[in-house]
Amino acid sequence: MTDLEMSVISLISSAGDSKAKAFEALKAVKTGEYDKARELLAESYKVDLEAHKEQTKLIQQEMDPEADKTPITLLMVHAQDHYMTSQLARDLIETLIEVFESKEGGK
Repeated sequence: MTDLEMSVISLISSAGDSKAKAFEALKAVKTGEYDKARELLAESYKVDLEAHKEQTKLIQQEMDPEADKTPITLLMVHAQDHYMTSQLARDLIETLIEVFESKEGGK
């Protein structure tokens, strides 16, 4: 496996982990565990940083005039899509948690 493929797989994996943590947070809200939900969202953000680092590295490589251009592959497109949807899911889930908590008179 090439370095590029490893970076792309790392991006997909980190994005998936981030999204999974966000959905775990939403499940915690169903049982009123808001502190646990916040912890899981914090973990989601932390994992997202790993995905962001990989994405930034790939973008910098592509913009480097001295480097070979990064080939755009289906796997690369999938990785970017996976990363973007994980961010969207986390942001929406964070807002849902705030809404549910305010409805219940939480914090």
